[in-house]
Amino acid sequence: MEICFVTEGGIEEFWQRGGKKPCDVLFFGFNGLGEVDYARELAGETSKLEDLAVLSRELSCVAVAGAVTHSCGLRYKSAAVAERGRILGVSDRLYAFEEDGFACGAHARVYDTQAGKLGLCVAEDLFFPQAVQQLAAFDADVVLCPFGETADFAPQLMMRAGAFFSGVPVCLCAAGIAQAAAPSGEVSMRAARRESRLSLQPRREYRIVSARQRGAPPPRPVNF
Repeated sequence: MEICFVTEGGIEEFWQRGGKKPCDVLFFGFNGLGEVDYARELAGETSKLEDLAVLSRELSCVAVAGAVTHSCGLRYKSAAVAERGRILGVSDRLYAFEEDGFACGAHARVYDTQAGKLGLCVAEDLFFPQAVQQLAAFDADVVLCPFGETADFAPQLMMRAGAFFSGVPVCLCAAGIAQAAAPSGEVSMRAARRESRLSLQPRREYRIVSARQRGAPPPRPVNF
């Protein structure tokens, strides 16, 4: 799986500068779609989601882009996923912070695509280890996290922790920087460039982890 990170400029700018090199996943941060108002999209006043779908068709790849979405007077941090000319879905940030003015989403989702199974962890959901672990439990091959500004070390730290505890690679596309962590917890890629690439070999092996616990009641027999 080859992932192309785009950390600056939107979809139109990417297309205009000739971004046509083949890849499996084209991954934008929140620069990709900017603000998306669902009512205006449905009315045909804007076509940002359609542009993402067209880009996925023209480049024969899966396109993922962060966005601030507007619906029924609420604002969300979201990420849209497109493949072969259609939108597969939009995932919202699950955890809300009262002070930032964004609402929380409803559910986590892993997208089964031609590139592999992609888990979407949106923005600050990365700070909650259970978010990445849920996506891994849903059989994600890789977890993609579109992020905004990364002013301190916390996003990288939690990216590495999420990869280590969940056993899947975690990729972060933020403003001006792309990063990835391997299941070992090590940083496998860090690039402060407008565009960068990473090749991943998904690992689907599982291992059994056992534990002894004192005082736990034995399982009760079930009669059929």
